[in-house]
Amino acid sequence: MKIKTLRNILLAILFFSSSILFAQKPDLKRQLESVTKQIDGISGVAIMDLETKETLILNADHKFPMLSSFKFPIAMAILDQVDKGKLALDQKYHLTKEDVQLKTYSPLRDKYPDGNVDLTIADLLSSMVSLSDNIACDILFKLAGGTKPVQDYVHHLGVKDIAIVANEEQMGKDWNVQYTNWCKPAAMLQLLDIFYKGKNLSRSSQEFLSKTMIEGPTGMNRIKGQLPKDAIVAHKTGTSGKDEKGMMAAVNDVGIVKMPNGKSFAIVLFVSNSTAELKAIESVMAQVSKAAYDHYAAK
Repeated sequence: MKIKTLRNILLAILFFSSSILFAQKPDLKRQLESVTKQIDGISGVAIMDLETKETLILNADHKFPMLSSFKFPIAMAILDQVDKGKLALDQKYHLTKEDVQLKTYSPLRDKYPDGNVDLTIADLLSSMVSLSDNIACDILFKLAGGTKPVQDYVHHLGVKDIAIVANEEQMGKDWNVQYTNWCKPAAMLQLLDIFYKGKNLSRSSQEFLSKTMIEGPTGMNRIKGQLPKDAIVAHKTGTSGKDEKGMMAAVNDVGIVKMPNGKSFAIVLFVSNSTAELKAIESVMAQVSKAAYDHYAAK
């Protein structure tokens, strides 16, 4: 009886605390709801002040296809194996002709069309995260032992509402497979918070991944689109193609924004099943990010 009572009290406190967090910024919530209505499809937004843990989430229960934003947790899982001595950043992988046969987005294949080159795991991670290289992604999956160890690693961190079950080759063969790699907004927010705290990875691994995410040239019109140039954004994008009806399965961007005032916030932007033009989707994402930035800049 005492245990049950204590549990109910804790749940009540958690609910009350969450209500306070949302009550503190009803204007921001209404603003974001209005902005996301500019496009069709389903928009998922999750924002967290990484110091106070103040949180806002839109469409919390939807399972959004991650596309290449899943390369962020993949990188974390690989770096965890580096920290444990199972892999090494300077470890060599011989890129073969067979590796580069996959018909997919790959700057690595464009640079080495015949393979036959030695790359380090650091090279592969940089290509996967910074350039969103799909061939590098599947090689790293192979080195990690497949998708299951990566998913198990994330679940072990306590992040449960996420599924990583298919690699890039599998997603490229069947439109529906991309939906099997899904994530709820709060789960990705939780993962970003864990990464920011720096408790699951060594300092060197955390700094390596942060640098790679900051330097990436993709998705410049999403989280970063309307932010001041002195804002530092470590992020990972994800983008699908269009189906025969012109619908995009996903346009995503997830990351951590460090503001000039020293504050930092995590932000998750998922847009699924939209027929809007990519430019319009990215404009909405940039507006959401700027609204969050302005909210925290004013505090």
